[in-house]
Amino acid sequence: MVNATAQTATPQRKNPKKHNHYGFRDFFKFDTEKGTIVDWNGAQNILATEDFIIGLVEGLEEEVGDASAAIMYTIGCEWGQRDAFFFEKWFEREFERNIRQTNLLFLLETWWWPFTSQGWGRWEVDMGDRKQGFLFINLFDSAVARTLGDVGKPVCHIYAGLFAGFFTELVKKQLSCIEIQCYSMGETYCKFLIGGQDRIDAAAFWLNEGATARDIEKRLRSGERLG
Repeated sequence: MVNATAQTATPQRKNPKKHNHYGFRDFFKFDTEKGTIVDWNGAQNILATEDFIIGLVEGLEEEVGDASAAIMYTIGCEWGQRDAFFFEKWFEREFERNIRQTNLLFLLETWWWPFTSQGWGRWEVDMGDRKQGFLFINLFDSAVARTLGDVGKPVCHIYAGLFAGFFTELVKKQLSCIEIQCYSMGETYCKFLIGGQDRIDAAAFWLNEGATARDIEKRLRSGERLG
């Protein structure tokens, strides 16, 4: 399921003070007559098959080759930036508080919940290195990696862009993101690094040199940079 981020009639209007809307039928409103699916936050959703994801990825690769990864990342960035503005509006409307005055972990879990409900997977955010200027996200059941299977390389570029775009708008500081571990490389889950461009460049270099996600974590936490 894909979030089209177009505000319309919402299930929330029936229960404006309800926050525990985590049942499938609570979160989505299915209008069979109109053929629409609207979620709790007023975004119109569409259903997409695995064939759509395969067609999108393979079609881009056929057209532009290796540049397809950069295009998917750019698409994700724009999506993340737009969704950050949409999220701020519906969060402050529902919870009646400014996002800047909210516990960060609660804020992030509230943002990601719709993505989980739409089939984009579950996540864990590791905030342990935030004071050093970077953080890690573990993503379970990536829609892209699950669909493409074990292809021996990272494939979740649209997720990396989504995270980069959203966190850039959230902290009002330019951030980038890279996938350093992927289900499509035979791993059990995907792992992303978010940080400044210097750290992302270092992680990309180490990854190309054969470093594992664990190696990259150790190097970053020890303060290692590219010379």
